[in-house]
Amino acid sequence: MIETPNLLIDRPEPGIARLTLSQPARRNALNAAMWAAIPKILTELAEDTTLRALILTGDGEHFAAGADISEFATLYSTPKSAAKISADIQRAFHTIAAFPMPTIAMIRGACIGGGCGLALCCDLRFVDTTAKFAITPAKLGLVYPFGDIARLIDAVGVANASDIMLSARIIKAKPARKMGLVHRVVGVDALEEEVMTYVEAMTALSPESLRVTKSMITAYRDGQRMDTPETDAQFLAGFSSKDFGEGFRAFLEKRKPDFRDKTSRP
Repeated sequence: MIETPNLLIDRPEPGIARLTLSQPARRNALNAAMWAAIPKILTELAEDTTLRALILTGDGEHFAAGADISEFATLYSTPKSAAKISADIQRAFHTIAAFPMPTIAMIRGACIGGGCGLALCCDLRFVDTTAKFAITPAKLGLVYPFGDIARLIDAVGVANASDIMLSARIIKAKPARKMGLVHRVVGVDALEEEVMTYVEAMTALSPESLRVTKSMITAYRDGQRMDTPETDAQFLAGFSSKDFGEGFRAFLEKRKPDFRDKTSRP
């Protein structure tokens, strides 16, 4: 597994991976090395057939305060260097959005700018009451890519996206829930248990169903609105999958299905 000092990977439970943004002295602001490493780490994790869910979180009291502004003078000093870091950021976003299994952002504290962009690439966002969100290019004289703005609109609608971006204001946890920016808000001491309970339930589900459903959700996010030969084939293939065979037999036998790979069972 690729390792960097600011990106930590662990396995809190079988079938669950956790990627932690770790630059706590800077509220987990993402530096250039972190942006470049995220796609490599996720590509390697995506090859793990035992994985059922990925948690993305921050080290300490914050999720991520955006890109590391201390590097801006260098990263944006020329059009070429600006294009390079922008491409790295977009690759990181795309790799998270396209990850083959469900992804959950576990958010405390600041979730600002690029940090909010990362969270929006996850399928679900669970937060505690300390969470604060903002997307602030207008404070820096920047413009966000169209795809990033479209992802925000998909989450909260045009009116709320306009409010968030044109005001650059801070959105607290409960208003963010009302907007649809986040899916669950819990107390400060309950967040990790809430997330783990949710993802542990996924580990008992059919991995094939999770993988194919996630691919269809990703296709919708990318603009697909009608069935294609590929999605038709994915749907029909489900009826001949080993997971379906196990699932309906378990239902008839009134037992819980066991979707583990038989070749890897003890």
